[in-house]
Amino acid sequence: MDINDISFENLPRAVAQLMKEIAEIKIMIQNVQVYESKDKSIPIGIEEASRLIGKAKPTIYALVRQRKIPCYKYGKKLYFFEEELLEWISKGKKKTTQEIESDAMKYIHNK
Repeated sequence: MDINDISFENLPRAVAQLMKEIAEIKIMIQNVQVYESKDKSIPIGIEEASRLIGKAKPTIYALVRQRKIPCYKYGKKLYFFEEELLEWISKGKKKTTQEIESDAMKYIHNK
C-alpha cells in the first residue's frame, strides 16, 4: 500500500499492514538478539551445526566418519562447538593469486 493511497476508508487496512510489518521486524530483532547472546561454550546438535556450516546432515555424518570435522560423541549423539566449526571453516580458506605470488616472492627472497 502506497502512502498516497491512504484515506479514511482504507485506514483499517493500512493499520493492519503496519501491524504486520512491525510484527515481522520484531521477530527479526529477536532472532538477532538470540544469536548474539548465545553462549558459544554450549555444545550444539547436528541440526544447528548443519545450519551453521550450510551442509546437509548426511554430509556432516560423512565428514565425522572421515574425521574431517571437529565433533564430540556421547552415546549415540553428536555434539559440536560453534567456535570450532567456524575455525574449521576458516582453515579451508583458498589463497588468492596475490597471496600465492607474495608467498612465492618471500620464498625466493629467503633462498
